[in-house]
Amino acid sequence: MSPIEPPDEDFAERARTRQRELTKPPGSLGKLESIAIRLAAIQRQDRPTSFGRRVVVFAANHGVVAEGVSPYPAEVTAQMVKNFAAGGAAINALARAAQADVVVVDVGVDRGTRNFAREPAMTEEEMHRALERGRGEARRARAEGVALLGLGEMGIGNTTAASAVTAALTGLPPSRVTGAGTGLDEVGRRHKCEVIEKALELHNLSPHEPLHVLQAVGGLEIAALAGLSLSAASQRLAVVVDGFIASAAFAISARLEPGVKDYAFFSHLSTEPGHRALLDFLGVEPLLDLGLRLGEGTGAALAMPVLGAAVAAHNEMATFKGAGVSDKA
Repeated sequence: MSPIEPPDEDFAERARTRQRELTKPPGSLGKLESIAIRLAAIQRQDRPTSFGRRVVVFAANHGVVAEGVSPYPAEVTAQMVKNFAAGGAAINALARAAQADVVVVDVGVDRGTRNFAREPAMTEEEMHRALERGRGEARRARAEGVALLGLGEMGIGNTTAASAVTAALTGLPPSRVTGAGTGLDEVGRRHKCEVIEKALELHNLSPHEPLHVLQAVGGLEIAALAGLSLSAASQRLAVVVDGFIASAAFAISARLEPGVKDYAFFSHLSTEPGHRALLDFLGVEPLLDLGLRLGEGTGAALAMPVLGAAVAAHNEMATFKGAGVSDKA
């Protein structure tokens, strides 16, 4: 994988200059201005683009489901993959509205991870294979002209894995970063916390060893998302991070290569309590807060038109000089 170079500050400064010349008070478009500036620097273009748009949904099952941490059975993962392929899931509908395509990648639906409450979720080889699947999808996206690459996932039990990863990286107790997932009641949520506590004690995890965290309590789709994030950044490709699970994967990639954050936009704030903890850990703010907790890349799809609006304003607005409008004194 190529090293991650920072976005080009020359293009960022040229974009800032243009923003000062557009027919509006300085700063009046708020975050849209900083989005356009960042995309110009990422893409090394005076006129950045938000097309094409793609959401990659990695799907995998989790052995920890055997501990009763989800109200849904593991077979729902495969059933939802078929729903994605048929175009009937929420991500399909929202991606169509965002003019984005959806790519679904099976990284472990039939043969997922092991039960990490009792043994490591993956072998080292399995983890690296999943990381490489993610890298491959990033390379494919770059070759096919994608400009915005959304991170999506599907896997019954993956909020348990994401909560375990979050607790391991942030040092927060599982009770602070573990939510209801797909609909647990409070008794079920407390049991989920206990399972995660047991796993953290079993594996003796350190936030300074992100690959150990990933291998011990992560998921195959989480590993693939981490690989995709790292490879996208090395290829100067902007990623749009979805919610809790995608952010847990991204946090792994950021612990491995801090420069990956320069290429990421965080789409929304999930109602899962661990998500705010991850965003604070990464030092970032989400674009939207719509009370979402579905996953699948739905938040990433919703954020893409916002990025597109930022680009449109930057590229298409007239300057004071061009429009014959008086600038401020």
